[in-house]
Amino acid sequence: MSRRLAEGFSGDGERPPRTTVEAVVALGANLGDRRAALAEAVEELRLLPLVDEVRASAAVESVAIKPSGADPDAPAYLNAVALVTTRLAPTVLLSYLHAIEARHGRERRERWGDRTLDLDLIAYGDVRTDTATLTLPHPRAAERDFVLAPWLSIDADAFLPGIGRVDDALARLGGDR
Repeated sequence: MSRRLAEGFSGDGERPPRTTVEAVVALGANLGDRRAALAEAVEELRLLPLVDEVRASAAVESVAIKPSGADPDAPAYLNAVALVTTRLAPTVLLSYLHAIEARHGRERRERWGDRTLDLDLIAYGDVRTDTATLTLPHPRAAERDFVLAPWLSIDADAFLPGIGRVDDALARLGGDR
């Protein structure tokens, strides 16, 4: 066996472990029992394969955002952020997030519509990608205080690739809370 092929091969049929990455997942709900949906989703994240740790922020309430802007007449959202230490590939993690949403009755009928559960992959380590199925970091994360503030509450040194420090991004929004 060549030296290159032998690197990382133990001979016992096991693969070398993948490196863990911290992924940032935003959670939101504005229909049904919002608090229960967020709590259950965090527990489901903890049960995913190749997930080593999940740390979740407290939930915050925010006004619904529609394509035309803030909609104070729509049901308010409850939002939180979870930091997920995982060895899942980002596309695989995203597919699990969609499955969790589906189990909670998420229907994708209209863009930015009301929902029982919304799970967005905000960042995956320092990965930057833009494909038909996944854009990282999330293209609107730096515009959303309901993502930045909860994230900052559980990681004071949070950093959003391509944007910079989360506390600076939040301050630019006028939400330096």
